Amino acid sequence: MLRMTPTELMHAVDTQLAHVWMVRAFVKHSDEAAEDEELAEVHRELYDYMLALGGPLKEGQADEYLKLARKKLRKLQQAAEQFARIQPEISQHTNFIMAVASLRTAVAEISRLLAGSE
Repeated sequence: MLRMTPTELMHAVDTQLAHVWMVRAFVKHSDEAAEDEELAEVHRELYDYMLALGGPLKEGQADEYLKLARKKLRKLQQAAEQFARIQPEISQHTNFIMAVASLRTAVAEISRLLAGSE
């Protein structure tokens, strides 16, 4: 496998964050998020991760982006784990089940990308 440049890696992580953003938007605008503090916490943590990376992405500062992505990765992973844990209590609707699967997949890929570049 070819090693990515920091800029390529930044864009690869950001591509996965598009999936995280869609899950966040779904959760945030769900009626359930208004009623459940743990679920609201999930969408806030997802947003915080992406917000931290937005500035370096806009500025093209790949090294800073990757530094922050690694530093905050555990919180992203914890949010995904929390969502998976509480989802069955929140709703058994297919949309929630698929949102968990989508978030798990994106976070796993972000983790893989960041681990492979250290």
